[in-house]
Amino acid sequence: MFMVLMGTVVIAGIVGYISEKSGFTHNGYLQSIIICVGGAFLFYFVRIMFGIGFASPGMNAILSSIGALIIVPFHWRK
Repeated sequence: MFMVLMGTVVIAGIVGYISEKSGFTHNGYLQSIIICVGGAFLFYFVRIMFGIGFASPGMNAILSSIGALIIVPFHWRK
């Protein structure tokens, strides 16, 4: 379980970096990585508590990171 958590953090960090490098977001590298890691943590704990998720932990990390990148910046933008 600990290795899944560490893998989730690494995958979320990579997704945040790639999204900023490719121009998908314009938050800044550190901000995008923090948003992705936060979303991946949240979805990881939801999966542990309620069993809601996709087939693999890696897919959960990727999709939750992308979802957090879409939701969080638009929520605070005016």
